[in-house]
Amino acid sequence: MARSAVGNLPGFAVFAGVLAAAGLPIYIHAPKFYVDEYAVSLGALGTVLFALRLIDVVQDPLLGRLAEALRRQQALAVSLAVAVMGAAMLGLFAVAPPIDPLWWFAGMLTLVFSAYSFLTINFYARGVAKAGELDKQGRGHLRLARWRETGGLIGVCIASVLPAAFEYLGLPPFAGFAAVFAVFCAVAAWLMRPEWGRALELDSGGFGPVLRDPVSRKLLLVALANAAPVAVTSTLFLFFVESRLDAPGWEGPLLLLFFISAAGAAPVWGMIAERIGAKKALLAAMVLAIVAFSFALLLGTGDTIAFALICLASGAALGADLTLLPAIFARRMEIIAPNATEGFALWSFVSKFTLAFAAAALLPTLEAAGFESGAENSEQALWTLSLLYAAVPCVLKLVAFALLIVTPVQKD
Repeated sequence: MARSAVGNLPGFAVFAGVLAAAGLPIYIHAPKFYVDEYAVSLGALGTVLFALRLIDVVQDPLLGRLAEALRRQQALAVSLAVAVMGAAMLGLFAVAPPIDPLWWFAGMLTLVFSAYSFLTINFYARGVAKAGELDKQGRGHLRLARWRETGGLIGVCIASVLPAAFEYLGLPPFAGFAAVFAVFCAVAAWLMRPEWGRALELDSGGFGPVLRDPVSRKLLLVALANAAPVAVTSTLFLFFVESRLDAPGWEGPLLLLFFISAAGAAPVWGMIAERIGAKKALLAAMVLAIVAFSFALLLGTGDTIAFALICLASGAALGADLTLLPAIFARRMEIIAPNATEGFALWSFVSKFTLAFAAAALLPTLEAAGFESGAENSEQALWTLSLLYAAVPCVLKLVAFALLIVTPVQKD
């Protein structure tokens, strides 16, 4: 078992990369593809994406229950979910819609995101047992997190630029992306095949043990508050670069810079956490994020280079968020709910709730201020955009910082 536990960490990294490629990059690629190819209204696509986020929020606890019910057949269930996710991605980008494109878009994304959520719950729950195999003293969670979250961030980087690379080569950009994604789904499933169904002899106690545990409740609140700034900046990133910085065309390079910084910083934060503790390292990263985004509030037309530096700093801070906070939560699950499926269903729930809330709250506020995408905007509208993009995340991060300070964390 020791050899398998150590040797399959690359499998966790590849699987995390595939899951990450089915997340944020789809919000970047899919709307543009359906607008350009099928002339679907951007407003209609935005409505569908928001509705799907709400569906995700509701279904994640149910998928946690399903994962628990199927844990004896976990290998088969995960294989089917991987196949559904890969096939739906091909349907989304490589198949001409046989019905109204908007309904096809909604149907394929529902399959992609549902399979993604089910796989994420199983993947992180398996990680709890895997970390115990790596190191019984608890440091295995940090070690696994370094591999897993770095793999995920690399997956985001590759998925973000892959269509542009195919287009540069004269190949169908989005169909090519979907084909590569489907191939890597098969590769990831093959690499992870020894993991499913192992160390699942413990029965689940349902959501009760997680919700009754005061530390787990506080960690879920920390996750909620800490994910909110990322949801805010993700929702407004394109608007900020195009209108506040007046730098259209720089969205892709700046986004890639942000994620490359996060990917590079993730293993470094893991090593720092092993030296000073995960909680102290995460608090330091939160301070870095607050300082970085406070400077974003001062930016205006032409400040692209300054914003690139902010992307580097805030991306590095994100590397800690994605690596350390899941490791801290997983360590707690190992103590109070070793089966962990419902625990990570709740974790997924709070993370996606912030995305739904950000889309519902920020865009109407921006519109009420008179902001129009791609048009000349008043100084008041641009200042509102800056406040929402830079000041709101700082306030939310301060809340997360305060919550984490008062949350007792298991010391490794």
